[in-house]
This record gives sequence, C-alpha cells and structure tokens, in this order.
Amino acid sequence: QVQLVESGGGLVQAGGSLRLSCAASGRTDSMYRMAWFRQAPGKEREFVAAIRWPGGSIYYADSVKGRFTISRDNAKNTLYLQMNSLKSEDTAVYYCAASLAGTYYRTSSYAYWGLGTQVTVSS
Repeated sequence: QVQLVESGGGLVQAGGSLRLSCAASGRTDSMYRMAWFRQAPGKEREFVAAIRWPGGSIYYADSVKGRFTISRDNAKNTLYLQMNSLKSEDTAVYYCAASLAGTYYRTSSYAYWGLGTQVTVSS
C-alpha cells in the first residue's frame, strides 16, 4: 500500500504561481510512476503531468506544457508540481497518484490516489 497526501493548494490571481506537494509513504519502493491529475466541477478527471519513479521520463498535458513543472525529491518521497502563469481554467481539485505500471495519462493506470487539494485561480 502507498499513502499520498497533497498540500499547497489555495486561491491565487491569474498570472500567479503555486507549488503543490505530495508526500508518499508506505511501499514507495513499489511505485513505477507518479502523476498529477485534476478535476474541475462537472468535468472528468484529466491528466496534468507524470514522472517515472524514482527517476526518468516526464510527461505533460499540452494545456500545461511550458507553465507547469513536475519534480520529485527521492530522499523525502515527495512529488511536486510548480504551477506558473496560472489561468482561470486551471481551477480544479488537484490529485496526486501513484502507479505500479501502465500508460501515464490513464487514470486506470494509477492504483493509489490522494484526497486532493483545491486550486482556485481568480481572473
């Protein structure tokens, strides 16, 4: 089992920045990849960014490429998402996820999920 706890969400003006964190505990040695997803009201959960664990390939959704950066601290078992140039359409609950295998952008590939952290971007 892997436990994930997100933090760092909040209210920010358009153009601003936030950094999300996700602390992982438990069987972190079993993780293959970690990712961020988000879900806006009335919409499906969508892929944001992913990174191989403990290191390797990085992937981004086209909508965040060039603005968001995913990174990790292996020693702290912590995943980060630096979000810059935020837009109102980035408003959503952001979820951290961990997978044991599978395609990086599919929610079905991820066995473990955090409870999410709210990000609200005001225009």
